[in-house]
Amino acid sequence: MTAEARERLLALRAQAEARVQATAATLDELTHDRAGSNDDDEHDPEGVTLSSEWSRLTGLAEAAASELHQVDEALARLDAGAYGLCANCGRPIPAGRLEARPFAEYCVSCAEKLGR
Repeated sequence: MTAEARERLLALRAQAEARVQATAATLDELTHDRAGSNDDDEHDPEGVTLSSEWSRLTGLAEAAASELHQVDEALARLDAGAYGLCANCGRPIPAGRLEARPFAEYCVSCAEKLGR
């Protein structure tokens, strides 16, 4: 299970890192394209406003960064021999939960109690 879990986590990490880089590049491009412009995009009927696009991209960037962090923590638990064990009660995390959420830190019961 350890090799399989590591492979899956590394694939998730690569995907999350790619999303972090892509959203950062898009945000940089948006900033560059709008630099020095004083257009009133809030009233532009041709598309989304700058603020809504900025908010959308920022949300995507934060979600990708959060997932990357969670995957890195799961890899650290794997290296420490604690992967698949609930960080709260120490019992094994069910395989179905790890399949759905490979970076799960808590078993279902503890996650519900902790609101995670």
